[in-house]
Amino acid sequence: MLTVSLLDAHLARCCSARHLLQIHAQFIASGLLADAFAASRLLLFTSASRLLPLPFHHSLRLLRLVRYPNAFSCNTLLKSALIGGMPHLCLPLYASLPAPPDSYTHPILAAACASRKDVIEGRQVHAHAVSHGFGDNLYLRNALIFMYSACGCLWDARRVFDAGPVWDAVSWNTILAAYVHAGDVDQAVEVFAQMPKRNATAVSSMVSLFGRRGMVDEARRVFDAAECRDIFTWTAMISCFERNDMFAEALHVFSCMRRERWHVDEPLMVSVVSACAQSEVIQNGQMCHGLVIRAGLCSQVNVQNALIHMYSSCLDVFAARRLFDSGECLDQYSWNSMIAGYLKNGHVKDAMALFSAMPNKDNVSWSTVISGCVQNNQSSDALTVFDNMQAQGIRPDEVTIVSVISACTNLSALEKGKSVHEYIKQNQYYVSLVLGTSLINMYMKCGCLEAALEAFNIMEEKGTPCWNAVIVGLAMNGLVMKSLDMFSEMEASDTATPNEITFTGVLSACRHAGLVDEGRHFFKLMQHRYQIVPNIRHYGCMVDLLGRAGYVKEAEDMIQSMPMSPDVPAWGALLGACWKHGEYEVGERVGRKLVNRDPLHDGFQTMLSNIYAKEGMWQSVDDLRGSMKQRHVQKVSGHSVVKSSHSYEILAGDGT
Repeated sequence: MLTVSLLDAHLARCCSARHLLQIHAQFIASGLLADAFAASRLLLFTSASRLLPLPFHHSLRLLRLVRYPNAFSCNTLLKSALIGGMPHLCLPLYASLPAPPDSYTHPILAAACASRKDVIEGRQVHAHAVSHGFGDNLYLRNALIFMYSACGCLWDARRVFDAGPVWDAVSWNTILAAYVHAGDVDQAVEVFAQMPKRNATAVSSMVSLFGRRGMVDEARRVFDAAECRDIFTWTAMISCFERNDMFAEALHVFSCMRRERWHVDEPLMVSVVSACAQSEVIQNGQMCHGLVIRAGLCSQVNVQNALIHMYSSCLDVFAARRLFDSGECLDQYSWNSMIAGYLKNGHVKDAMALFSAMPNKDNVSWSTVISGCVQNNQSSDALTVFDNMQAQGIRPDEVTIVSVISACTNLSALEKGKSVHEYIKQNQYYVSLVLGTSLINMYMKCGCLEAALEAFNIMEEKGTPCWNAVIVGLAMNGLVMKSLDMFSEMEASDTATPNEITFTGVLSACRHAGLVDEGRHFFKLMQHRYQIVPNIRHYGCMVDLLGRAGYVKEAEDMIQSMPMSPDVPAWGALLGACWKHGEYEVGERVGRKLVNRDPLHDGFQTMLSNIYAKEGMWQSVDDLRGSMKQRHVQKVSGHSVVKSSHSYEILAGDGT
């Protein structure tokens, strides 16, 4: 005869579906269906068992056979539906349950509503709980706070919390987590300050919130003041530093943690390895890899992916590939990380081979390959991959489209660029600031000014980058006055403010047109009105502008007054001006300086040789040309761009 104690013993030894069904048959035959406690024991085991293919459905049939089920049995079934991924069944089951609810019933229902983010049903559960006299139950109120916050109803969550009159650590942590999840710093700080005891969970929440908001100092103060810390607190602080590009600080905190002999887990090591990847110090990454091995975390796919990314970032793509090949459970991110690592290290062929072997390609995969080809000067390959993507009917995202337009720009492939623009229109893409700016750049560099201006005019969001693209593009295409007019319109607009790039374009326009007075005006304007400190490009434009106009002495004075060391282009502009305007004494001095700085530059050597010749210094001409021969300095070949399906380049004299 089966008794409750024998039932427990059988269930403890049960290890197969067949055994469980035998126990079930003995349970019915022994008449234990009349015993609510015994029935609840079997129901609890069945609902949580993985021996049956449909444990919830089996439990439901069992409950219907029980003569006098109690609230515990009913709650067990509700929890089975919730854990089994069927929260939508909880309320219908509740309505048909044969036993009245107890204090644990409505919290399960509230959790089901939270998982579905269904606040309407959640309010119904709240009302039912109150009507059954459970309104002041602390366990229920905590569940309701979580439910309302999960549904985005923070006011309702706070109302339940404020109703009190008793709170425990779960109450405080739940309302704090609600504000942290919503990103409400002020309310979170207020709740945190009122907490009677700030446990490790609360500290972790605040550190995470401050980290997401870039408030690193506040996060560190909370962390340092914490009376108790756990692994999650340390992880939150390390992640805060890593998220805000403070990688050395992240690794320092990790070292402090290790000195206190804390064990490591998967989320922590993902953050630490990511910090190593961003700092690009491979020795730190290798030490972390060793720790991962000792901690037995190698099989964790997220840790493995972080290590692949770390080795790729530290330019050891072969170590990354060894990890990839040894991975037992690769996911989509693993493949994408390995492909991105190859492309970052310039291994385009390896990346393409791996991409071809990839079983499932998502938008990130396609975008990674296309953008990587563009960054590795393989723009024609990028367009080929994009054509394959379209042939498979995959809708590219904005990042992919921008990369494709950049490839068209690099190849001066105007017709392909127009077809991509037409695709954008037909598929009703929103033309964001980034996408619109890339279109303007493409059309400007292909000399299609009307299309560039049309793309600019229809943009809803006109920020500084697209204004810059128009100003620089017009100047590059010789429409200097139109470029300066656009600058005036930009100043008058309320959507953009000129920046360093803007003034680079404006000064370049003045340089191309020889507008010396205007160039001087804009050079002063950027400093006095916009408080922009001129960079080396601005100085280079001014030196070239003044030199071309014959103000060689002023150009030389400007170079001498530069707060940074002048670069080769600035000196080269001055040398060209000296040659053009016959300032051979200055030109000889500048030429010698340039030849010493860049002894393999054929243009500087040729120009200095010509200056020597103009001054009749034939011995110096012979010496310089002899030096060029010794150093094997040759004139750089010109090149032409020839269109095919996309475009490709042929160097002059390459024999093809």
